[in-house]
Amino acid sequence: MTDWRLCNLIDDRPADGVFRLHRAIFDDPAVFTLEMARIFEGGWVFLGLSSQAPDAHDFFTTQVGRVPVMVSRDGEGALGAFVNSCPHKGARIAQTWSGNARVHVCPYHSWTFDSAGRNKAIKWKKAGCYPQEFDGTSHDLAALPHFAEYRGFLFGSLVADVMPIEDYLGEASKLLDLVADQSEEGVELVPGRVTFTYDANWKLQLENCADAYHFTSAHPSYIRILEERQREASDAGVVRSVWENSDYWKEEAEGIGGGSFSFANGHVLNWGIFGVSDALPLYERAEALKAKFGEDKRNWMFNMRNLTIFPNLQIAENASSQLRVIRPIAPGKTEMRTWCIAPKGESARARQQRLRQYEDFFNPTGMATPDDTVSYENCQRGFAGKVDPWLQSYVRGATASRPSGNAFSEMLGMAPERSVLADSQLCDETLYQSYYRAWAQRMAGAFGE
Repeated sequence: MTDWRLCNLIDDRPADGVFRLHRAIFDDPAVFTLEMARIFEGGWVFLGLSSQAPDAHDFFTTQVGRVPVMVSRDGEGALGAFVNSCPHKGARIAQTWSGNARVHVCPYHSWTFDSAGRNKAIKWKKAGCYPQEFDGTSHDLAALPHFAEYRGFLFGSLVADVMPIEDYLGEASKLLDLVADQSEEGVELVPGRVTFTYDANWKLQLENCADAYHFTSAHPSYIRILEERQREASDAGVVRSVWENSDYWKEEAEGIGGGSFSFANGHVLNWGIFGVSDALPLYERAEALKAKFGEDKRNWMFNMRNLTIFPNLQIAENASSQLRVIRPIAPGKTEMRTWCIAPKGESARARQQRLRQYEDFFNPTGMATPDDTVSYENCQRGFAGKVDPWLQSYVRGATASRPSGNAFSEMLGMAPERSVLADSQLCDETLYQSYYRAWAQRMAGAFGE
């Protein structure tokens, strides 16, 4: 095992204008093992949406680091999160991605549990000659030490020593509000989960969601198709954008293409100004959202937004709306679970538009995801080149980064730790620093400092 120290992996010297990562942070097995314990099994992670288990006895399964987890709604309608492992011999209880079951029967020795995780039967218990002490021990499924819901987003922790979820999300919760408030009924995952793997480190997906710099390089075919569609719409006299913006959007947006926000605990947003447009399926709700939330918040719902809630949740609202869950498998292998996410109750026309746009861009068979995963795998191969081990991709935008927020965050009453405003070519990379400072906080002590 390599004797790493945090300072040998992250060179963070703000006063000197330096932030660098050692390539080993992406490919060293010892670092990965510690990440599983400290990052994914040592604090809050995203589990799923409450709408994935809408009815009594519904359940879905997921992973928290290396630990299988089941989220289940009991007969009274309360959600719970449990380690998906029988206390008898450790076998997984729930074997499917999701379903509805009043009882779960262990396939190994038939111990039985209800939808609240309570043990209801032990096969042939009376004949088992158990000692008296056995009855004094709980045989229920182990509940996660912490389980919380925010606006339909479910989070869990395998350790008890965590801050309340509201504090963990902090100011970034206002960006989850932008998603949840698109419908009075909240959001849902459109049926049709996609699961795929790529042969590279999980943190490359973490970075890429916030990376505007790669877009024109990695996705030229998609850009050409968009340009062609725009020409066709223009020739047909179709108006694709309707600006009914406040003074901030009209005046402050002059020369601004978007920017980034960095928050406590590693959450970040990369965003771009889009405009209220019928190119987006949310357009049918534009006036109702304006009446309910005001012009500024409504306009924010139409902006291009790539949100990361550290360490494993990403919501991309650009070409369509996608929810991503990141699961590291090995230093050089990552599983992605992705869904199209949508406001409940949208019209059939809007849902069809959302799905077609989703298929265009986000699916593994679409015009963007394959480009990205190939790039991740190219990077992973390149990390072996440690003649000069320090990566230089973390200071672009440094002179544009400002403490606190700006006029655009104020529209949401949101106070980020740092913000950047820029034209479309600045492509801030300093927001990655928030990822790795949160990473370092969770990893503190792991290397013997």
